[in-house]
Amino acid sequence: MNKEEVLKTKEHFAILDGLRGLAAVAVVIFHFMEIAITDYSKNFIAHGYLAVDFFFCLSGFVIAYAYDSRIEKVGFLQFIKLRLIRLHPLVIIGSVLGLLTFLFDPYSDFYSTYGFGKTALLFLTSAFLIPYPIMPERFFNLFNLNAPAWSLFWEYIANLFYVLVLCKLGRKTLQGITLLAVIFICYVAFKSTNLSGGWGGPNFWDGSARVLYSFLAGMLIYRSNWIIKNRLGFIGVSVLLLLAFLIPFNDKYNWLTEPLIVLIYFPVLVALGAGATLKSGLEKICKFSGEISYPLYMTHYPFVWVFLTYVAVVKPEMSLLKIIIPISVCLLIAFAYLVMVFVDIPLRKYLKDRFIAKSTGF
Repeated sequence: MNKEEVLKTKEHFAILDGLRGLAAVAVVIFHFMEIAITDYSKNFIAHGYLAVDFFFCLSGFVIAYAYDSRIEKVGFLQFIKLRLIRLHPLVIIGSVLGLLTFLFDPYSDFYSTYGFGKTALLFLTSAFLIPYPIMPERFFNLFNLNAPAWSLFWEYIANLFYVLVLCKLGRKTLQGITLLAVIFICYVAFKSTNLSGGWGGPNFWDGSARVLYSFLAGMLIYRSNWIIKNRLGFIGVSVLLLLAFLIPFNDKYNWLTEPLIVLIYFPVLVALGAGATLKSGLEKICKFSGEISYPLYMTHYPFVWVFLTYVAVVKPEMSLLKIIIPISVCLLIAFAYLVMVFVDIPLRKYLKDRFIAKSTGF
């Protein structure tokens, strides 16, 4: 298979791209707000963490759409290379940012506690996506330098599962596995009382349930052509997506409401987003939103760690945080854009030119 065929990408679902960016912004706001307001029942975006399940569902849909018809020609090694080139530069960039904020956070001195050896291990395990939950100060996150990398760990597992197994399965078999995943995710929600886990040592396996169901559901939407034609447009579907994150947090009912959102609501939103008509004038917004989503997701949290220690040490009033948080979100979007344009895109282009071309004889 020649280089052009390997690198060729299908036309994007523009509204799905836009929704991905909206979900990424919701995650950033949620991460600030859960520090500012530790009582989730008083947090207006307390279900922002469910954006990860939406990401997984989108990923299953997009991977099936992009590779089902050509995975045999692309092959295992090329698929892995293409996914690594697409995803891993920002894993490294996020790890570097995490190391810098770990070392130079003005409100903490973790280096004196962990020393060179453990600090080096924190960086290496983050850069290579090897879970290393050793920091109680950071709630035993799997990746203490860049917490959101936990979902990339499970994304990589899902991608491997796809190329080794899922791409070869028929639709009925896929439906059967998805049904088992439904049971698994309901069990996790009941056991843990919610679906917020997967990010830390104590809730590690919750992440497997979240990615398994949502990734499979996304694949099924594509393979079954469950695309719902509609006139909601980007704005309409965006409002529906935001409702999922803004639903009130209730410890008594989360075990029920969250599975309903993940099992039914998000797949329907993906089907609606894939079938919605994009109104003229919103193309650039959706394109930018999709492009910035992953850089924003992978670069924001090192600065959230600094925000956490700032709040713990300074104890600012909420009136001040209401100013700091919106400004920080805007600055982080701008920073993610700069990282994308000047680091991520050039690096990915270099890697494609070198490794994909080399393996195909170009």
